[in-house]
Amino acid sequence: MKIIRPAIVLTLFFVLVTGFAFPYLITGIAQTAFRHQANGSMVTVGGKVVGSELIGQSFESSKFFHPRPSAAGSGYDANNSSGTNLGPTNPKLLEGEKDFDGIKQLAAKYRELNGVGADVVLPVDAVTRSSSGLDPHITVDNARLQAARVAKENGVSRAEIDRLIRELTETPLFGLGEKPYVNVLRLNERVAGLR
Repeated sequence: MKIIRPAIVLTLFFVLVTGFAFPYLITGIAQTAFRHQANGSMVTVGGKVVGSELIGQSFESSKFFHPRPSAAGSGYDANNSSGTNLGPTNPKLLEGEKDFDGIKQLAAKYRELNGVGADVVLPVDAVTRSSSGLDPHITVDNARLQAARVAKENGVSRAEIDRLIRELTETPLFGLGEKPYVNVLRLNERVAGLR
């Protein structure tokens, strides 16, 4: 009993501390200080949840900015998050195959949809898939190439769309490694508000 009693007491103590007290404390702090983030960074329009800032989604209409290509399921399927897992020397990445568009096909579709000439260098995120398949952001360069189409389709000026891009531009943490980017859902939410 001398050995079993302390083991039982310690087990109960750690169950209470790590199983109840700590999770409730962290949840309380998160709900108080970071309520929006703790609840999934949900975006609401007219009282209806339309998505999360953290998970990309597909936008097919030419009236909206399009996210980067996705390899998650049939595209932006959060239940099937994944990248292509194709290395840079794999010919499928560039050429594609029967049910999979490669970089060449993605670039041709992007150029056609956005009226971008063959002499313009496309941003990498316009023609490659993210590693999760759920990336909610595109680079500012990508957004600017889509701006003329979005402005025309919505019957607003290009200057108005450029203003939205500038207002929603985010910079990487400490400015390291990445280019400035915009959240596609937030950008499209603002575009919808222009109509």
